[in-house]
Amino acid sequence: MRARLALWKAEIECELREVVLRDKPPSLIAYSAKATVPVLVLDDSKVVDESLDIMLWALEKRDPDAWLSPKREDLEAMLKLIWVNDHEFKTHLDRYKYPNRYEDVDPLFHREQAERFLADLNTRLSQHTYLFGAQSMLADWAIAPFIRQFANTNRAWFDETPYKALKVWLETFLNSPLFKSVMRKYPQWHEGDEPHYVPEPASGSQEPL
Repeated sequence: MRARLALWKAEIECELREVVLRDKPPSLIAYSAKATVPVLVLDDSKVVDESLDIMLWALEKRDPDAWLSPKREDLEAMLKLIWVNDHEFKTHLDRYKYPNRYEDVDPLFHREQAERFLADLNTRLSQHTYLFGAQSMLADWAIAPFIRQFANTNRAWFDETPYKALKVWLETFLNSPLFKSVMRKYPQWHEGDEPHYVPEPASGSQEPL
């Protein structure tokens, strides 16, 4: 999701292949041995298969809203916060959301551990609208999809938490036109299918991959 968010924002036209991981097309495995999504294949056949790396690649080409240049702190600080999200928080999120995939896991323990990150984000968001100031930045768009997953694991519980600023921030993300565009459904891609090109061209500025 976050890879698509950055590609949409940068208006970089891509051929989209929507895959189902339980029915992986051979080309996915050929391009990336880890065979998970996202996988971005460039014109020169270079493969970028980490979502944050795709975000950075896209925004380094075109960053119309200056997501990489926060008014408060800097890119290094954003990347540190994203690292905590991607490694520490996601570890607990996975075990909270999918406890059956792991041995001897107490999902409520991992929810409690994950709450520490929620509290830290809420503290930031109590001081300003977004994580690094008055405008959304890379960190907001990179982290919000994971908070969405966490919230949806038990929405009734999440709605009762005291993280008021975090909940407002999440709703702003969910209601954004960019998020709604990215969440559009596409049919599963099979070898030989006609491609979908995204984002749909709004001007002549898109740069095909």
